[in-house]
Amino acid sequence: MADHPLRRRPHLVSGGGIVALEGALVVVLGLSLILGISWGTVTLPIGEVWGVVGSHLGWSDTTPTPVQDQIIWQFRTPRVLLAAVVGGALSLAGACLQVLARNPLADPYVLGVSSGAAFGAVLASIAGWTAIAGLGISGAAFVSALLTLLLVFVLAQRRGQVGPTRLVLAGVAISYLATAGTSFLQLYTNPLELRGIMFWILGSLANARWDDLGIPTVVMVAAMVWLLGRSRALDVMSAGDDAASALGVAVNGFRIELLVVSSLLTATAVAVSGGIGFVGLMVPHAARFVVGPGHRRMLPVAVLGGAWFMVLVDLASRIADRPNELPVGIFTAGFGAPFFLVLLRRSGRNAA
Repeated sequence: MADHPLRRRPHLVSGGGIVALEGALVVVLGLSLILGISWGTVTLPIGEVWGVVGSHLGWSDTTPTPVQDQIIWQFRTPRVLLAAVVGGALSLAGACLQVLARNPLADPYVLGVSSGAAFGAVLASIAGWTAIAGLGISGAAFVSALLTLLLVFVLAQRRGQVGPTRLVLAGVAISYLATAGTSFLQLYTNPLELRGIMFWILGSLANARWDDLGIPTVVMVAAMVWLLGRSRALDVMSAGDDAASALGVAVNGFRIELLVVSSLLTATAVAVSGGIGFVGLMVPHAARFVVGPGHRRMLPVAVLGGAWFMVLVDLASRIADRPNELPVGIFTAGFGAPFFLVLLRRSGRNAA
């Protein structure tokens, strides 16, 4: 019997090397955060930037001007931190969905979850809703993401089985439908707000504020702790329903749990950053290739990798065409689309 595609990849690091790798990723993430805060659309001296940051952290007696404080502390710093959180959350969501679907092509963007969450968030924003499930726009995005993923799985089933090809096709179809709905809503949008909505749909962290960090951070950390606690169940689920049931995993209940966790991760990320695609596809695959398929090893590497990757991509979106700013989704799609095609080609060859 052929191995499942999620378990067949070789890995480069094992044993004590994994601890060293995680330490290196923490250092890379720290350096990425420093670069992200130091550089931006507006060019400022490095000493001036960190003088402002230090004045807020208590290790500098610099007195920033109101403009310096607004650019560096109110806009740039929370944006960089939120980029790291969003990258980690999307990577976790992708890892969940790849186990849930047992399909290496699954991620929040490919399965239409990002588009569905974006539709809910834009609908709530345009309709002026202030409280949905206690979370506002995030609540609307969560409900819409959950309904989207449920619909995709219903459409992908045949005789009680979810086929990998049907799952991807159903996700693409629902993604187009949600995108069409979002485009329709834009017809009723104030023209002055249209550019901002379009920018948000393509993925942007330009509106990040300190208040935006709380919910996504809590969701990501809670999901990470829960997934690590269920790492054994994740491992056996990757081998198939029969193997998971034989080893004591309540397959249907665990699927529902993964459905909720992946939807919550995606919804909270989309609500603050828009439709950023392919991060959940690329990063878990890269982590699995490096440290192997075991989720207790793979998940921390995926979260750290997704965090620094998103910080650097957001930095590129700010400095590539200064003083203009480009949507983050353009860069992630530029990396992710070729990656997806390579995986699609490999999946087709393995199926043959």
